[in-house]
Amino acid sequence: MANPTFSNNPVFNGRGAQPTREVTPESLDELYNRPSATSVQTDRMTFEDTTVKTVSLLAIVVVLGAVAWISGPLALPLAMLGAIGGLVLGLVNSFKKEPSVPLIVAYAAFEGLFVGGISRVFDSIYPGVATQAVLGTAAVFATVLLLFRSGKIRASKKATKIFMVAMVGYLLFSLVNFALTAFGVLDSPFGLRSATIAGIPLGVILGIFVVLLASYSLVLDFDFIQRGVRSGAPRRYGWTAAFGLVVTIVWLYVELLRLFAILRGNN
Repeated sequence: MANPTFSNNPVFNGRGAQPTREVTPESLDELYNRPSATSVQTDRMTFEDTTVKTVSLLAIVVVLGAVAWISGPLALPLAMLGAIGGLVLGLVNSFKKEPSVPLIVAYAAFEGLFVGGISRVFDSIYPGVATQAVLGTAAVFATVLLLFRSGKIRASKKATKIFMVAMVGYLLFSLVNFALTAFGVLDSPFGLRSATIAGIPLGVILGIFVVLLASYSLVLDFDFIQRGVRSGAPRRYGWTAAFGLVVTIVWLYVELLRLFAILRGNN
């Protein structure tokens, strides 16, 4: 699967065994007469509990992002610190079988520094671009969520395979582009993305394509979460689901931030 946060975990990938219990008329009657149980009482993962956890992590991202935003000349160093810390903790959390709340919270904090710092840098060059990226991220997230809940879009094996191939290609492009820019081979801060095809910056074409990839990644995230809830996954895995969503949301935001910056620079 696409997101190792979910695909490496048997709770979400469908390979985990679920406990069963004998159902009798008496037990059914007892369950019917009970009041509705909360996720805390059942110790099972629910959509509501996962939403609360996701919002909590996003709040941490926003708060630390605000700190980096108002830090002035420290914005870029904080962004670099956040990028390194977020990358390390992102990999650690992605490949852990059991969720670690402290590590997930720490990841959100580092990502907040990265997002806030890089947004401040971009916004100082292209005023208002950060606001555009925030609104764009919210619009894409809401649209994908509504389409998924309505059943109009679903994850499929074929689409996921195409997604994985595209992601590998994009990763290789990003590594080459970073190397060419870091070693001074290319002068533009956007590297190869500044090249034009029929008068259109490659960064714009690639940016739109990657936003579509991030949108499908959201579909995969929602699908994994739905699978976890339906299989009765333990409540603690709501943190794993929340972490996976935050990873995708931050990725989507950064891609939109860069896309809007390239569009502004081209004008």
